Amino acid sequence: MYEKRNYRNIMKPKNLINYNICVEESDLNISSKINLSKLLLIQLKYIRNIIKMHCIYNSSFLKSHTPINNDYSYNIIIQKMIIASSKVNVGPMASIAGCISEYIGKIALLFTDEIIIENGGDIFLKTLIDRKIKIYAGKSPLSNKLSILISKNSELGICTSAGTFGHSYSYGKADAVVIISKDTLLADSLATSAANKIKSKNDIKNVLNYINSIDNINGGIIIKDDKVGAIGNINIC
Repeated sequence: MYEKRNYRNIMKPKNLINYNICVEESDLNISSKINLSKLLLIQLKYIRNIIKMHCIYNSSFLKSHTPINNDYSYNIIIQKMIIASSKVNVGPMASIAGCISEYIGKIALLFTDEIIIENGGDIFLKTLIDRKIKIYAGKSPLSNKLSILISKNSELGICTSAGTFGHSYSYGKADAVVIISKDTLLADSLATSAANKIKSKNDIKNVLNYINSIDNINGGIIIKDDKVGAIGNINIC
């Protein structure tokens, strides 16, 4: 089901061309120095086909909300999704948006030295200048009031999960859980896992400690109602 990305109205990256590519549920907002829409559309169709064909072959890959077994005969994209999601006890499809963002972003970096790929709130970026990423948190009074400062020369995944809005299923009620990592698939999976654990504002501290226990994570932010918590190497402004 397609859901209008209203938060994109406030995203205006400096010094970059902005455009969209879309295939079925995958609606990517892209910013780069040159328009790569034709090339990246082909690549989006390619990676979606790999994932769709594996879902037909292995229905548990599509349906499971818990980790599944990896097989080294699988396509490397499928293996990466299984490995990342298994680290934080969620199903492989929890990493799909981050997987697509990172894959498309890595292709783009063969042709441009700066890229921002946003896919349903999950971002892969390479930036040569400092940039601010606003945090959309649904109906929370803190929505769009906070930004993450991303330092120049960074290449990162910045992924968001929520239980109060959006098309993805969540067991929790977080307004936003944002995870930053150099591994975009892991960031996406952990955002889902952490958001599943937020039922009220009282859960923020424990879930931040959980985020901090996962290797290769730069930091995380949790927003629930009028409360926010953060942990790790992260600059909020």
